[in-house]
Amino acid sequence: MACRASALLLLSLVLAALGPVCHATPVNSRDNVPAGYYAAPYYPTPHGGWLASWSESYAKAQQLVSRMTLAEKTNITGGCGIYMGSATELPCVGNTGSANRVGFPQLCLQDSALGVAATDNVTAFPAGITTGATWDKNLIYARGVALGREFRGKGANVYLGPTVGPLGRKPLGGRNWEGFGSDPVLQAVAAAMTIKGVQEQGVIATIKHLVGNEQEMYRMYNPLKPGYSANIDDRTLHEIYLWPFAEGIHAGVGSVMTAYNAVNGSACSQHSYLINGILKDELGFQGFVMSDWLSHISGVDSALAGLDMDMPGDTNVPLFGYSEWKYELTRSVLNGSVPLDRLNDMATRIVAAWYQTGQDKDFPPPNFSSNTKDRDGLLYPAALFSPNGQVNWFVNVQADHYKVARQVAQDAITLLKNNGSLLPLSTSRPLKIFGTDAQVNSDGPNACLNRACDKGTLGMGWGSGIADYPYFDDPITAIRGRTSGVTFYNSDVFPAVPTPTADDVAIVFINSDAGENSFTVEGNHGDRDSAKLAAWHRGDALVKSAAAKYSDVVVVVHTVGPLILEPWIDLPSVKAVLFAHLPGQEAGESLTNVLFGDVSPSGHLPYSITKASTDLPNSVANLKGYAVGQVQDTYSEGLYIDYRYLNKMGIKPRFAFGHGLSYTTFSFSNASIASVTPLTLVPPPRSPKGPTPSFSSAIPPAAEAYYPAGFNRIWRYIYSYLPPDDANAASGVGAAGTKQYAYPSGYSTTQTAGPAAGGDLGGNAALWDVAWTVTLTIDNAGTQFPGRAVAQAYLQYPAGIPYDTPVVQLRDFAKTDALAPGEAATVTLQLTRKDVSVWDVEAQNWVVPGVGGKRYTIWLGEASDALFTACYTDTLTCESGLKSPV
Repeated sequence: MACRASALLLLSLVLAALGPVCHATPVNSRDNVPAGYYAAPYYPTPHGGWLASWSESYAKAQQLVSRMTLAEKTNITGGCGIYMGSATELPCVGNTGSANRVGFPQLCLQDSALGVAATDNVTAFPAGITTGATWDKNLIYARGVALGREFRGKGANVYLGPTVGPLGRKPLGGRNWEGFGSDPVLQAVAAAMTIKGVQEQGVIATIKHLVGNEQEMYRMYNPLKPGYSANIDDRTLHEIYLWPFAEGIHAGVGSVMTAYNAVNGSACSQHSYLINGILKDELGFQGFVMSDWLSHISGVDSALAGLDMDMPGDTNVPLFGYSEWKYELTRSVLNGSVPLDRLNDMATRIVAAWYQTGQDKDFPPPNFSSNTKDRDGLLYPAALFSPNGQVNWFVNVQADHYKVARQVAQDAITLLKNNGSLLPLSTSRPLKIFGTDAQVNSDGPNACLNRACDKGTLGMGWGSGIADYPYFDDPITAIRGRTSGVTFYNSDVFPAVPTPTADDVAIVFINSDAGENSFTVEGNHGDRDSAKLAAWHRGDALVKSAAAKYSDVVVVVHTVGPLILEPWIDLPSVKAVLFAHLPGQEAGESLTNVLFGDVSPSGHLPYSITKASTDLPNSVANLKGYAVGQVQDTYSEGLYIDYRYLNKMGIKPRFAFGHGLSYTTFSFSNASIASVTPLTLVPPPRSPKGPTPSFSSAIPPAAEAYYPAGFNRIWRYIYSYLPPDDANAASGVGAAGTKQYAYPSGYSTTQTAGPAAGGDLGGNAALWDVAWTVTLTIDNAGTQFPGRAVAQAYLQYPAGIPYDTPVVQLRDFAKTDALAPGEAATVTLQLTRKDVSVWDVEAQNWVVPGVGGKRYTIWLGEASDALFTACYTDTLTCESGLKSPV
């Protein structure tokens, strides 16, 4: 989402001269995209409600929506305007209109993916990238439960998370840290567990951003220039970037947010093939689709393309009271441009998601304001004149969620190197701490607006994906709490120090930041610039200086993503390296628990760390710069990102995807494989669509949408009503006028049976049939430390198939509980039909290329480059002690 802060307000004021030029200005023309990339038309929007798992909610929604007036229906499909919330009008980052007359309230939509944003008394959880680094399904779910409870406790109907786009295609991408890692399966599993945890608390989750928002620069449409086009081929789209969305939909997610950019030339917020064709038909999505903030660029076109909710209601230049929907959507239905059938489906989808999560039963109203931290404030901040009133009730929703937050931060810490078993540290050794990243920002943890600075310990990136810290447990405080022999040099320039003793240990803290394009931090416009795969604040020089002085050096890294470590990683004094990622509020004790051996580190990398940025293809390693017209970001690497590309090209990374050491060692043994479901070449025929709600098709009288007599209007507030003298309400198709709306190519109003690849939530139900299970024993083979192991299963496709496939691809993982020395645990991993399929662009279906007894190999190990056990699907045998395939 775009930033909700004074920076956006300032931007709006700067652009004020554009004024009416921005009002209802559709961006219909497209620049040419490279040959082979095409945004096909797909109409009409499939009706929601045809799946049994949502039928009860749709039946209730049909009854409620059938009682709404035209103005009430259009009111709930859009926001009332940015900064247009009060104690009674929902002071959230997004606030829909209501249909109070029939019992449907305004909905509060609230950032962020890591905690309730822009308010107090909440938990600042570790970021998505940290969560992914735990590789712990149960812990990811527990974080989702805690998030859901806090959003509900604050009265937020819609949780604007989880983030799976960006997926992490580009290491320099500014918002990669909001997601879970650079692999579709890791992203998908984490998203599904988060959605499950959140929605079980009665809060609607929103999986975002659909799709291709893999860099921040040039992402947004504006009146002068379109957002960039992510040009993605069909197979890559399905097997990489849509995979997490499909799993989120399979988990029952209630909402999807579109991305700012275009895909294959068409803006995501009005992309009929993505929304109507893939999301709602092929993937069977039953909830509602919203625009990202200020990304809505058309009225009729976006409605026909399947968008259901406009957020926050304004055009893409806000604060003038103009909208592409609300009153415009009312007018478009009255003049026949937008079929009433489409509006009914929009409203029904929104109401059905409300029922599906049980929000009709005792859901609390919002008790906070995103616009001020004071008890009292402006009721309508964006209005020129606004009354004051109470807007904050300071409800504390933290409970004991710090425990989950600390557990995530701790279990994500990834030990990359530990020469000579320097770690864990003895509290008797003198410690010399270097780097400003060791201590919380001296101005306060929340001093920088939207965390748009890199001062002190880096706990999260910047932008809309943040939450305010209730407190900040910083590393230096936690370290001092463990031992008295601490000297802290709070500087990123190596100081003059006394001659070290043989017992001295230097701990150097460095970091690397990134965030949303709404802010610029130290010259970085969201994305990290090409030099920023190095540590910020000359961190590499700080490490090298410490290594030249001390014989035992530990490097602790807080980072949004991978760094190039080559300047110092092989220095003999650099004995140990810990990636602590972005730990949120619990940065201190989570780290000292690992440093001093209370627990063994158990995190694993959610991305690869290369030796040079040029180890990845140019299309991935570099950001797209300015271009005249639409910037073209072509995914020419196809399936080959991160470890997939490195393996294909035989490039050895410094640390591979999935890498993570422990203070102990583990052995994998007794692997066995079992066939569960026999597979055919393609899934069995999809289930037919069930019945969907039906409504009257008669266009209601215009009087149904007029402002009520004596209505008190708030200036700049966006309403769905029309003035009684509106001359344009009946001038189109289906009305008395003769004007014909210029419908897009391929437009139709005839509902279809849907594609063969569809049929249930996420696609054909058979895609989730378990094909094979693999069981293995994991032993703690050490003698001193307990530890938790992560078993990772990677698939190698059969030789000789007519599809190009990566050498290996992650397909499942499992994490053990803490195992004492000599203790063992049994782990079972599974591969589904979809896991062993490829997307066939001609058949437009998932195909199992190994059908007929061809050999799939399931590789087991602790990292993508440490796979030493193989199980074979043709013989149902396994063998260990093999050479890793990469």
